Amino acid sequence: MRRTRLTGALLSVLALTLAATGCGGNGPGSGSGNGGTDASGPKPHSATSPADRVEPLATVPEPHLPTTVNSADGRKVTVTSAERIVPLTGSLNEIVFTLGLGKRVVARDITATFEQAAKLPVVTRAHDVSAEGVLSLKPTLVLADTTTGPAEAIDQIRGAGIPLVVVAPAKSLDDVGTRIDAVAGALGVKAAGAELKQRTDQRISRVQKDIPAHGSGDPRPRVAFLYLRGSASVYLLGGADSGASSLLEAAGAVDAGKASGLRKDFTAITSEALAKAAPDAILVMTKGLDSVGGPDGLVKIPGVAETPAGMDRRVVSVDDGVLLNYGPRTDEVLESIVKQLYVDGK
Repeated sequence: MRRTRLTGALLSVLALTLAATGCGGNGPGSGSGNGGTDASGPKPHSATSPADRVEPLATVPEPHLPTTVNSADGRKVTVTSAERIVPLTGSLNEIVFTLGLGKRVVARDITATFEQAAKLPVVTRAHDVSAEGVLSLKPTLVLADTTTGPAEAIDQIRGAGIPLVVVAPAKSLDDVGTRIDAVAGALGVKAAGAELKQRTDQRISRVQKDIPAHGSGDPRPRVAFLYLRGSASVYLLGGADSGASSLLEAAGAVDAGKASGLRKDFTAITSEALAKAAPDAILVMTKGLDSVGGPDGLVKIPGVAETPAGMDRRVVSVDDGVLLNYGPRTDEVLESIVKQLYVDGK
């Protein structure tokens, strides 16, 4: 069981959700979605509209191999070929493609929803890795992160002699460069990694320059991150460890869940918790918003309608596949959040 963009308690809830609903591709980040809904009120934007594509570097790098790298699970892994790459998360797929090595990728995780990867075979089943599916494609390198599983599948891939490099998951903007460096190092394209990291940093900084300044009479907006899966009655409020805090703070906002004292990743939504968080806006994943019937359905969740966000119908929606990736498209995510908070939300 694994989910690269969600943590701890939510992983356990999601596992139960999937078991109850038989859902394979409907978990966090599993699809690109367009955020459309027939509900009345403002239509939230999508971070990947109008096109769900990554933008590779202009020059295709040539891997310098062999190389030996430190895997995040404490192993040293020697990579001798990057001819057939299998990244086992959507985020890792995104980084490999953006580095310019997409033509070497032979499979994808179900969460790799961007256009260039869409036709690749999927090697996950209900969010678990299929070792048989991976091995059948004869990879020369497999990339995973510390939440990739099940452990038996990882052991089976390694047991077949395939180099498998584990990358630490990302939870904040500070992790973007680290992830790019780790993937680029494993692929033997460190210079391309440095170029991509610089490009990503510059684009994030450019977005932040357009964020309105907030003075004492114009406090920063309080935004609550809600994880929703209406079909399974899963309604969670993000706290300090949800993964969204860094994005919200970079957008000039306050993470309302964190500010209200929620120190863990997620807690069940209650009227009391929402009243304490008192969000001015609500951040959701697109598929989650769709699952509750759009903005009209969202305000029917107990406590939402009584918040400033619920009363004003201020909803910020970002596609599941990119919201918490913290990768080369984080500037697009941040730009979408900023636009929805300060331009569309006026």
